[in-house]
Amino acid sequence: MFETLVSSSEFLFAINLLLALVFGYVIGAERESRGKSAGIATQCLVIAGSMTFAYLSVLMEPTAPTRIASNVVTGIGFLGAGIIFHHAMQKAKDKVVNLTTAATIWMAAAIGMALGFGTPLIALALTIFTIAVLRIPHVVPGQH
Repeated sequence: MFETLVSSSEFLFAINLLLALVFGYVIGAERESRGKSAGIATQCLVIAGSMTFAYLSVLMEPTAPTRIASNVVTGIGFLGAGIIFHHAMQKAKDKVVNLTTAATIWMAAAIGMALGFGTPLIALALTIFTIAVLRIPHVVPGQH
């Protein structure tokens, strides 16, 4: 009975959704540990949303799966720009802030798309890469 309700494709989607939650949690927890915006909920939702769009692209357009999914890149770009613009307007009028937060959201979308296109090892590698980059110590000008 259960076998007729859930296809193997939907089961893989559920596994990837769980991976989106785990990867989003790890990246979001890192951002929250530093007091940055775009924490756990944002990262999980961006990864899961991007994964879903990529998955549905493959499902609906098997001969041209990138047609729908490519719009994720544009949408995430607008989201990132909004984060940069919002904080630049409120805080520092002479410098741009939140570039790393915007880049993290962009990377979260790439992780989600890797899951949605069926390459979970690439998604894992991107998640590890993201955490490694975010943990690189900052160099403060004038201090050695």
